[in-house]
Amino acid sequence: MKSLIIHPEDNSTTFLKPIYKQASNKSVICRSTTPEAIAEGIQTSNRVMIMGHGSPQGLFSMGLFRGIKQIGHWLAIGMKESESLKSSDQNIYIWCNADKYVEYHDLHGFYSGMFISEVGEAMYCGVSNATQEMVDESNNTFAEIVGKYINLPVTELHKKVKQEYGELAKTNSVAKFNCDRIYVR
Repeated sequence: MKSLIIHPEDNSTTFLKPIYKQASNKSVICRSTTPEAIAEGIQTSNRVMIMGHGSPQGLFSMGLFRGIKQIGHWLAIGMKESESLKSSDQNIYIWCNADKYVEYHDLHGFYSGMFISEVGEAMYCGVSNATQEMVDESNNTFAEIVGKYINLPVTELHKKVKQEYGELAKTNSVAKFNCDRIYVR
């Protein structure tokens, strides 16, 4: 399986790197690319893994990709890319509110809803007992588990993540919030 990883470099999302460390036959885009290169990568890959910071409209480029501006936001992945992403049901979408993007565009794969990766996000989402240690444990455990199963079909990946990350969710309220917002379709 040929995999394209789109993960704009950002210190607050480096914890996601273990997710694709073991991905087979991968190409990683972290910075300095063009919309054309992204489009070509999507078209020539069996699985596209998209992760970082985003919104219901798509994945933010974090100012690292040249010439990418859609819907008034700097997006690496937005409405324009949604049609190309329909060619695979094995894609992975991990950013805050990726569920809104995936469902609106009728995409398929493994994806997250609102995902707490910072203490401020926990407070915003009503997880008031969150500490930095809890957030770090949740982030690192999630990435490690997803990375362990990254080469499986998305339905199996989802089952394994829900099961193993779900164990942490029993004692970590940040992981509980996130685990409840991990989906497959």
